[in-house]
Amino acid sequence: MRVMVMVKATKNSEAGVMPSEKLLTEMGKFNEELVKSGIMLAGDGLHPSVRGKRVRFGGGKKTVLDGPFAETKELVAGYWIWQVKSMDEAVEWVRRCPDPMPGEESEIEIRPIFAPEDFGAEFTPELRAKEEALRAEAERLKRS
Repeated sequence: MRVMVMVKATKNSEAGVMPSEKLLTEMGKFNEELVKSGIMLAGDGLHPSVRGKRVRFGGGKKTVLDGPFAETKELVAGYWIWQVKSMDEAVEWVRRCPDPMPGEESEIEIRPIFAPEDFGAEFTPELRAKEEALRAEAERLKRS
């Protein structure tokens, strides 16, 4: 199963406080373990929400909102995409992760990523074929 592992934002990450060399080194080692184990498919840190935007949908309208966004604990500061055998395996890997926000309370959230079979009959063979073609094109662009 694939999961998204989200490092929740904190006051410091939202203030743009950059990680120390020590933390970058520790995270680099952790990421190396993830890659060598075939777990890590992708991952990145995110800039503070002040540099972000949201698009709100409602009443047939789309409204663009500029950051920063309130409720720091609901924001994401970074993420990984992992391929794991189970949620328990993902939890065990997170337990091995260095503290992503030293000196602050922080949280990492793990969420399963939908697989095609999760959508049932609504995800028709035609829609699956289009989805697969899009993913193949995205992979081709990533490599070029």
